[in-house]
Amino acid sequence: MVFTKYGNAFRWIIIIASFVVVSLILWKTYEFFQHFKEEERTKMENWSFAQSDLLKTDNLNGDIGELPLKVITSNKTTPMIKVNTDGSFDFNNIDEDKAKDSAYIKKLILKFEKENTPINVKIDGKLISKIYYGNSPLLNKLKYYPLALLLIVFLFGAVIFFFYSSNKNATQNKLWSGMAKETAHQIGTPLSSLIGWTEILKSEHVNPDYIAEIEKDVDRLQTITERFSKIGSLPTLEVSDIIKETIDSYDYLKARSSNLIDFEIIIPDGDIPVNLNKQLYSWTIENLVKNAIDAMKGRGKLIVEISQLEDNVKISITDTGKGIPKKDFNKIFSPGYTTKKRGWGLGLSLTRRIIEDFHNGKIKVLQSQKDKGTTIQISLKSAPYYV
Repeated sequence: MVFTKYGNAFRWIIIIASFVVVSLILWKTYEFFQHFKEEERTKMENWSFAQSDLLKTDNLNGDIGELPLKVITSNKTTPMIKVNTDGSFDFNNIDEDKAKDSAYIKKLILKFEKENTPINVKIDGKLISKIYYGNSPLLNKLKYYPLALLLIVFLFGAVIFFFYSSNKNATQNKLWSGMAKETAHQIGTPLSSLIGWTEILKSEHVNPDYIAEIEKDVDRLQTITERFSKIGSLPTLEVSDIIKETIDSYDYLKARSSNLIDFEIIIPDGDIPVNLNKQLYSWTIENLVKNAIDAMKGRGKLIVEISQLEDNVKISITDTGKGIPKKDFNKIFSPGYTTKKRGWGLGLSLTRRIIEDFHNGKIKVLQSQKDKGTTIQISLKSAPYYV
């Protein structure tokens, strides 16, 4: 409870502390880089002094000491080019084959000049040559260390974000599942009462047609209750005739829709067995048909067609509505996406979950044209036989 109460403040403390730690590491890395670069500069200056001593000794025909020679031969990592005043040059720690190309040497000189200030080699105040040197391999690697550190921090942050997001979504899903089950439980009480009143009406010799329609609506409420009670749990599938289940949903919706909608159903002869959860499948057809009617603004033609090719069953719902932009073909199945002013954007998302997650099928926008209509197609695998 304490963690829940102060959870938000605790998260911000962790974020700020992480930011401070990362900033300190980056700053110390930068300081180390600069310090290392200064040491390399000092090393190169010592090398230039040793070079001057070597040249002086040659001019005086004296013996060279061990120290200058040791300094000159000790540098085996820093790439350098010594350009003499007469235009000739010497190089060290550079690929000999590449160094034969004068254009390559010129490019290296420009690069080294940007990385480090050249060092003048003088004898008795007279300029003899200039030393252009680049960063050592170790220094170059160290230069990219902060970027690698930032990448690691970014990936670590991404993992935390996705973990937190997934945990939050899981909590929300549990909440919605609990609310759905509670709704189903609450509907159960008045539904039982309605069933009892229906029986009383039968005994009162009320018009049987009225009672039949009331019973249809009661059955519909029972179906809706079962749907809500199944949310949050893995539904069971049983082999059912998809043609019959589709016709049942189609007939119910047709009888309760506007007469301005021209309904048509195209079905093959015979039965097509499919592993279905009847309540959830009827929910899918209901969502798709209602969306189609909304797209046509209550006026137009709606076609439900079932076809079979080998073991694939296709259920298509076609309307003559306003159409869907191609860029939104996949987006319409995302939670929260809606074009209605009062829509929640959950119908098609729920439909996709029912078809793809629970029935291992596919649902997609088969085709759509602006102001001409849309076809949404469901694909399911047929069952080999009835149980």
